[in-house]
Amino acid sequence: MKLELNDRVALVTGASRGIGLAIATTLAAEGAKVALAARGADALKAAAATVGAHSSVHLADVTDPAAAATLTHEVEQRWGRLDILICNVGSGASVPPGRETAAEWSRVIELNLFAATNTIEAARPLMARGSGDRAIVCISSIAGMAALGAPVTYYGAKAALNATVRGLARPLALEGIRINAVAPGNILSADGIWARKIAENKQAVDDMLQREVALRRLGTPEEIADVVAFLASPRAAFVTGSVIVADGGQLRS
Repeated sequence: MKLELNDRVALVTGASRGIGLAIATTLAAEGAKVALAARGADALKAAAATVGAHSSVHLADVTDPAAAATLTHEVEQRWGRLDILICNVGSGASVPPGRETAAEWSRVIELNLFAATNTIEAARPLMARGSGDRAIVCISSIAGMAALGAPVTYYGAKAALNATVRGLARPLALEGIRINAVAPGNILSADGIWARKIAENKQAVDDMLQREVALRRLGTPEEIADVVAFLASPRAAFVTGSVIVADGGQLRS
């Protein structure tokens, strides 16, 4: 399927590794011009080399609203417009259930919710000035939909992100912007948590997959990127306000 992304301008946050890098690479392969944003300069440069010539790099910590505003200004200066926004900043690392503090709640929500809302707020005026199909895709998690052993703070932040996506769908539609989320399950990347768990105890991971996941395997960043690229494309022009699960059949409802 041709996704009709030639010459579209996309901004991907958290783009230096894992799912973010896979998304940036996939969008570029579909013909998009891709602005990559992250906090680490060296990793960003390496990512840009992977993505290719039609990319730009932007150092930004989008948990800071001012940094998110500067980022979108840089994208406008470099590419002239913004058609696609991918909000990919987030982390499930937190304290064990029952040990949450106010400070930890703030940190996790800032990373998993405010990083997205800051970037959406900053990018919205630029995207609204565009023409044609414009799209925002937020990377959520199945942890925002069910209790699966993740930290409680992460559940709360991702559930709030899912609700935000649904709530913004109607007002953004009036500006010609669609918004959706993708909720991945367990994804294996080179430097991710599942690579570490496999190294520590592969049998335990295999047992979990046999017991909990219908497809009995971990997903890949590239599989998530394919779903994101579809949602970001005009091929998904009638899809907005949705949270699309990509978890190999782990959720049971």
